[in-house]
Amino acid sequence: MSELRALMNRHPFKGTVDWIGLRPERLAPLTQPDQAELTLNGLTGDHHTGGGKRAVTLIQAEHLPVIAVLARTTVTPEQLRRNIVVSGINLTALRKVTLQIGSAQIKISGPCPPCSRMERTIGMGGYNAMRGHGGWYAEVVTPGHVALHDAVIPAQT
Repeated sequence: MSELRALMNRHPFKGTVDWIGLRPERLAPLTQPDQAELTLNGLTGDHHTGGGKRAVTLIQAEHLPVIAVLARTTVTPEQLRRNIVVSGINLTALRKVTLQIGSAQIKISGPCPPCSRMERTIGMGGYNAMRGHGGWYAEVVTPGHVALHDAVIPAQT
């Protein structure tokens, strides 16, 4: 294995689930459970249960303050409408990697682009503040249970 590949595969620290949000229907306020079931179609209780590469959305907790600075306002996870907030591990470095999150396994598929609704939700400039910081969508590899404070680590292969 090349030195670069070895560096790219080294994730010595675990991440943590900090927040879970379910969108019961389009445009509805999010519920914030302490735990949820992750099926092949997405999180039980979330209206977006189409499965596939966009079954669940994640955002890194460390990006919330960046979005807040760029938007010149405070930002909360429920405003951004992602399903799971993770801290302590670089989700960008884990694209195409299978992750263990609680008893489930997911694979990060691609970046979540911001939507124009962010201009209303977090104010003028919200759309551009989220560009590059909007989180990730993922497919479910193995259904399971996810709860607050669960570890987020690359799955053992």
